[in-house]
Amino acid sequence: MTTQTYSICVGSTNPVKIRAAKEAFELMFPTVSLDCDGINALSGVSDQPMTEAETRLGAQNRIRYCLQADSQSKSDFYVAMEGGVDLFEEGPATFAYVAILDKSGRLLTGRTANLPLPQPFYQRLCANEELGSLMDDAFKTSNIKQKGGAIGLLTNNVATRQSIYTQALVLALAPVLHPEHYTN
Repeated sequence: MTTQTYSICVGSTNPVKIRAAKEAFELMFPTVSLDCDGINALSGVSDQPMTEAETRLGAQNRIRYCLQADSQSKSDFYVAMEGGVDLFEEGPATFAYVAILDKSGRLLTGRTANLPLPQPFYQRLCANEELGSLMDDAFKTSNIKQKGGAIGLLTNNVATRQSIYTQALVLALAPVLHPEHYTN
């Protein structure tokens, strides 16, 4: 019996993002074999997106970059994640947008929940610091963005960068599982 294989191109070489994509697809397609690789995809936005709109655009731009880089259209899915920050009515928060493009050209976009940020951290971000570097400084860690991220540090690893990316990707994949309910 031949097992179906999905080829997934992740718009990042960050191991956290690659593992999150692989985990989400394993959860949603448990009988499918996965070939999941990352490429260094440009976001076309600032290193630290500071609005929801910029963050969403960054994820979608990474998808477009993956599609263009895959000149032979070998991938079944293109996946990207972009973390960002914004100031909401409740205060500053970090979150991420996820984007998935399937072979048919359907773009699926999702978003994680907000993680509240301390006001002093937000002020440093407004002064052009990047969240990963700021967190490494505040918590005396190294390269936290390729580990649990700010989410892991601020939740004592109850949630992690990977876990929230995985959850957002799972939710964004619902239309792939039930296309009959998501017709335009």
